Amino acid sequence: MTRRIKRQYKAFRDDIRDLQTRRPVPGPELEHLDPFLFLNHHGPQVYAPDNLGLPFGPHPHRGFETVTFILRGELAHKDTGGHESIIGPGGVQWMTAGSGLIHSELSPESFKRQGGELEILQLWVNLPSRLKMTAPSYVGLQAADIPQIPLSHGEGSVSLISGEVAGVTGPIKTLTGVTMMTVQLAAGSKVTLKAPAAREVFLYTVKGRLQIGDQQAQSWHLIELDDSDDSVTIEAIEDAVLLFGHADKIREPIVSHGPFVMNTAQEINEAILDYQAGRFNVKLDG
Repeated sequence: MTRRIKRQYKAFRDDIRDLQTRRPVPGPELEHLDPFLFLNHHGPQVYAPDNLGLPFGPHPHRGFETVTFILRGELAHKDTGGHESIIGPGGVQWMTAGSGLIHSELSPESFKRQGGELEILQLWVNLPSRLKMTAPSYVGLQAADIPQIPLSHGEGSVSLISGEVAGVTGPIKTLTGVTMMTVQLAAGSKVTLKAPAAREVFLYTVKGRLQIGDQQAQSWHLIELDDSDDSVTIEAIEDAVLLFGHADKIREPIVSHGPFVMNTAQEINEAILDYQAGRFNVKLDG
């Protein structure tokens, strides 16, 4: 047995300035997949020399975590917690906004001068009410920091961010036991991944078409699985890249307003007031 496809949600195009952007969630047919709130897929595209780079200047967050996957290109991060890094291709940023953090996500000056390929995923993961006001934190991982678990016969690999696969543990120790990885599959290859039936699975096809059970999963789609089994078998019809993870459902009210995700409208108002009053620490320059 294997989990089967319940429904597919196509990522809709929502460009930000000159940044090609697709978003499968939230969308017209799906608000969230508890606890997974939001996914932006930027690129793939090629920036010319002397470009403006990424448009994500200083902005606040509260009540959840952002997980950013730099598939191609580079990303410069800076936040009011004092964290600063430039993460290259294959790297990941895991930021816990918690009680409140202001950060910027921009292209390094070298990328703006030289240009190059860019493809980035950003996933928002909700926090339960007991952790929404936890202290902010940040971890930046380069590709070399992330375990690469090869599949048999060189047919692909798993880049493990958090959780455990084949006895290997990912470098991120999450607050809520989230398992997260990217998976690279060669055409014709197959992998079976743990997907506990009691947990919510997040599966997004970054590239290529997949076969799951008797259905095909299309590229640039969020794939909602049923809960019929504790694993899922995925076969690549063509060379494929996918974002895969699973987590416990929080099952709490979700009230969101822009960069804030809380449980009540009152908490959203408090977040806005705290931000306006400078209680998210000092503002960043630039």
